[in-house]
Amino acid sequence: MVTGAADDDPSGIATYAKAGAAYSNGLLWTAPVTLPMMMAVQEICDRTALATGESLGALARRKFSRKPRVVIAVLIVALLVGNILNAAADLMAIGQGMQLLGAGPDHLWSAVAGVGIAAALMSGSFAVIAKVFKWLCVSLLAYVAVLFVANVDWPDVLAGVLGLQFSFAPEYLGLVVAVLGTTISPYLFFWQSAHRVQELRADDHGGDEAVGLKHRPDEVAAAHNLKKARADVFIGMVFSVLVMFAIMAATAATLGREGTDVNTAADVAKALEPVVGPAAKFLFAAGFIGSGILGVPVLAASGAAGLSGLLGKDWGLDLSPRRAPLFYILLGAGTVGGVIISFFSNDPIGLLILSATINGIAAAPFLIVTMLISRDKAIMGEYRNGRLAATLGWTTAGVMVVAGSIGVWTTLSGN
Repeated sequence: MVTGAADDDPSGIATYAKAGAAYSNGLLWTAPVTLPMMMAVQEICDRTALATGESLGALARRKFSRKPRVVIAVLIVALLVGNILNAAADLMAIGQGMQLLGAGPDHLWSAVAGVGIAAALMSGSFAVIAKVFKWLCVSLLAYVAVLFVANVDWPDVLAGVLGLQFSFAPEYLGLVVAVLGTTISPYLFFWQSAHRVQELRADDHGGDEAVGLKHRPDEVAAAHNLKKARADVFIGMVFSVLVMFAIMAATAATLGREGTDVNTAADVAKALEPVVGPAAKFLFAAGFIGSGILGVPVLAASGAAGLSGLLGKDWGLDLSPRRAPLFYILLGAGTVGGVIISFFSNDPIGLLILSATINGIAAAPFLIVTMLISRDKAIMGEYRNGRLAATLGWTTAGVMVVAGSIGVWTTLSGN
């Protein structure tokens, strides 16, 4: 659920709102198309951690020789940079949400949020942080609520879901890449794996060490844990896509009809106000603030966990900074970097969509690494990919290769 909600961070919200505003229901087909891909990819990432008790970064260290590891390290560093941009945009979104509520300047609240999040993460209490994350997920239901009051054109929604409004215009394709990038985001691969490892550490097996299912003697209990984990992942992804669908359809029914350009959170709230009333700004602010506070730690922790694991260093929100210094240095750099960038940018929606596009370009290589690890019998044992997981996983990788290529083309061409 946390991973699914983190997928709907302000970058996702902004991208989906932009899609609804610019093309009405024309990109709704991406919701049913991405759902099985999201379910497959996140289940595979989760299963690698559940089976082995190791994070995706640590498994990449086991799987690949030195030269491929160097390439993966460079990719993770690039992901860290992309995550900093995304975190900056998320912090700006939190600030804009507070400004919508009349609490004061957005830049001030962006800084306050960044410092507060960094302090909370440095506490080393994963149990508390995990509980806070789960409650923050509720904030996203604000967007689902809008569907019940907006005058939605359901026949047009159906046409959009069926892909009858597809376009080959470069601007449309560029937004498709951004939508794919914010739904199948590479930082979520590392987060899902890291989150599961930290939950395994909290089990009664192995003390502080995470013990994977393939190392546990009770096969019945292991099978039960695998079923629970799959249900957990699938429910989280359905929740994520439900919010995605609600934002696109609601903004299509409001902003899309007026042809409103979306540049700030206030633009969205203002366009929704005639439909939802004065509550519009509170609904949108709650979603932006809650999802931003959830998204920033996930962004910072995912890349930090990936690179630390790849380098064979200790990591984890359940460990103190003294035990995992590299992890917390990377975590702090990501959060502080986001705060600094948020001071110098005045186009949060543009930055959010740019970060989504970067994720769309970066997803393919990380997916290929994940698929190679998850099919390895020596690493995964009986928990390696089956036929369905392999088919969906490699299909998703292929889709993201194409999306990444389009993303590079539209970015270089200025579209």
